[in-house]
Amino acid sequence: MASRIKISNPKGLAKPLGSYSHVARARASEFLFIAGQVAVNAGGKLVGHDDFEAQARQVFRNLGAALKSAGAGYGNIVQFTTYLVDSRDIPKLRKFRQRNYPRFFPDGKYPPNTLLIVDRLVSEDMLLEISAVAALD
Repeated sequence: MASRIKISNPKGLAKPLGSYSHVARARASEFLFIAGQVAVNAGGKLVGHDDFEAQARQVFRNLGAALKSAGAGYGNIVQFTTYLVDSRDIPKLRKFRQRNYPRFFPDGKYPPNTLLIVDRLVSEDMLLEISAVAALD
């Protein structure tokens, strides 16, 4: 699938401010739209109360499970949308990505990401939510 997804940072655009790219072009027979994932485990319990790192790990576990359910992996992702409830967590998000994206995206091509700061999520204890679009063969 990687050959059908082209990730780029075109000339004329500034270097991305973090672990993402500006553009993803995908040829796919299907797209997978994954609803925003929060730090809730399979049993419905919040993971990592007041712990951004623990919540981020759970969010990406959930994204991985959603991708796997369709026979896909992180390499199929063409776009993320990330929601944070506190702008002071942006450095924590960047550090999480710097540590984990090389494992999720070993080719070093990170999908585009839009980051939004919101008033709150479905539960006040949730610190972040991430939705994704993936391209499937």
